[in-house]
Amino acid sequence: QVYLVESGGGLVEPGGSLRLSCSASGNVAGVWTMGWYRQAPGKERELVATITSGGLTNYADFVKGRFTISKDNAKMAEVLEMNLLKPEDTALYYCNFRGTSAWQMEIDAWGPGTQVTVSS
Repeated sequence: QVYLVESGGGLVEPGGSLRLSCSASGNVAGVWTMGWYRQAPGKERELVATITSGGLTNYADFVKGRFTISKDNAKMAEVLEMNLLKPEDTALYYCNFRGTSAWQMEIDAWGPGTQVTVSS
């Protein structure tokens, strides 16, 4: 019902920046929430940031002041600007989409994940 395309992962030095993008496509109706979650080796998947179609944002404490999430409703896309990256930010980052389909079915879709590695 929803197809997610992720981009922007890569290798960056500590203190550097990366931008992650995710675009959703599908038969969606009503409000939605998009976000990024990450999972490091040996750890559970955790929330990084989310944003609703109405512009409400939510950030994990460990990224506040460093990461910024934004959206483009026309493209049904989100962008996560990651600044002042730390080695502990190294993880596989997953795009998430939550909303309602045109057939009134709840959607909870995940992208395949894009690797972010912060290392000198």
